Amino acid sequence: MDKFNFSINEKHLLEGDDVEQMNCPKNTVHFSAGMPDTIVLHYTAGRNGRSSAEYLCKDNVKASAHLVVDRDGKVFQLVPFDTVAWHAGKSSWKMRTGLNKYSIGIEIDNAGVLTKSGTAYTSWFGKKFAADEVMEAVHRNESKARYWHLYTEKQIEAVETLCDLLIDRYPAIKEILGHEEISPGRKQDPGPAFPLDKLRQRIINDRDEEGAPLNKPLGVVNVPFLNIRKLPDIEAARVAEPLPQGTGLTIFEEHDGWYRVKAEIEGWVAGQYVDLDGDN
Repeated sequence: MDKFNFSINEKHLLEGDDVEQMNCPKNTVHFSAGMPDTIVLHYTAGRNGRSSAEYLCKDNVKASAHLVVDRDGKVFQLVPFDTVAWHAGKSSWKMRTGLNKYSIGIEIDNAGVLTKSGTAYTSWFGKKFAADEVMEAVHRNESKARYWHLYTEKQIEAVETLCDLLIDRYPAIKEILGHEEISPGRKQDPGPAFPLDKLRQRIINDRDEEGAPLNKPLGVVNVPFLNIRKLPDIEAARVAEPLPQGTGLTIFEEHDGWYRVKAEIEGWVAGQYVDLDGDN
């Protein structure tokens, strides 16, 4: 598998050679503490990745996503990962409704369902595809076979890399779902051409079995109360009430004397007030 050099910075933005940040200021509401805990995968049903990303950025369009993955693996980011995007619509999963407020949305450039016409296969927007770009399959929520636009290997590799990275950065994430699963009957994406079950097995189930991510350092709050902040800055907003002395912490990274930690919530704390496991 090709390696993408993706990383996530302190502002919850994706970085890497194959990443382009888009201007999408319409999304301003931040996730509540402990969120996101889910990734939802979609296909764009659009002409190409850039046009889909540009469309979703428009102020008058009541839809958006965190990421759009193009055919060559290039990634457009529309919304920071700490901010709610509008990708799920009417949706439900495990007694929860409105998955936008719980999930990161990844759109993958793909034409979706195709119609066969002679030896060609046509999308809803009129583009024709050759037989080697198409598969015939029965959707998980349907009973009859239809024709579906294939995803590229680069896209699948990029999405898997992104999901792994997101789970490492936001360890509350425990599920990867398709739009078709949270909005059955209304949505068909990402469809049978995307190996959702295999990806989920590799990333979620194998990770659980192996106990990954492995060997994250642990710490304990060593002052009566410790503020936990959104960013590693004394002026940054607090994300919750101060953590009481003795609170156990999982530490994910260090930056200029601050630790990004998780207790029941995730945020930044001043490192001088944390005893690392093994220091005593």
